[in-house]
Amino acid sequence: MSWVKQTFSSSIGRKFAMALSALFLLFFLLQHFAINFLSVFSEELFNEVSHFMGTNPLVQFALQPILIFGVVFHFVMGFVLEIKNKNARDVKYAMNKGAANSTWFSRNMIWSGLVILGFIGLHFYDFWIPEINVKYIQGDMSGMINGEYRYYEELVHKFHDPIRVGLYVLSFVFLAMHLKHGFQSAFQSAGARHDKYTPGIKKLGDIYAILIPAGFIFIALYHHLTAI
Repeated sequence: MSWVKQTFSSSIGRKFAMALSALFLLFFLLQHFAINFLSVFSEELFNEVSHFMGTNPLVQFALQPILIFGVVFHFVMGFVLEIKNKNARDVKYAMNKGAANSTWFSRNMIWSGLVILGFIGLHFYDFWIPEINVKYIQGDMSGMINGEYRYYEELVHKFHDPIRVGLYVLSFVFLAMHLKHGFQSAFQSAGARHDKYTPGIKKLGDIYAILIPAGFIFIALYHHLTAI
């Protein structure tokens, strides 16, 4: 385990580990969006996919714990890197010209990250905790109420509340800000840094940072407005 300790004791090692967790979460976010987007087009398909994901042993007992670990690790490592970076600034400049050397998004990753962390807590409260309660405390693995799958109705019910929808929209705006810098940074820290590929990665990151959060916002607004 000495190589693990050596990796996390170095700045490069910590950034590399942070990048790997970010890439993993980027993939999960895309998959999560794809499933949720089904709710706009097909209630039946959304219910079937949600039931499969919610009852499949591989997803529940292997992938889900890995996901939770990845989320916790990413945010803890983000805070660690932020503290390390602040402590490394021994020389205090009379005038901070941060805007000349970095983007606003990169300088405020910790704040956008905190908002996203708060949103994850809300999302767990809305969906994950009730799901765990139904399946593993009440012991109901059928996923049904009155002979019909409950997933779509539960999703729509949460978006009745305009305050909750507003919090979701605001959170996804902050997610877009976080992804704007985080996408490209993750690839660079993982070693994908080359004059030939970096511009393409940046463009892909910009597209991802806009479309995925915008897609989640669309889902929330769609179910809120169609339920009125």
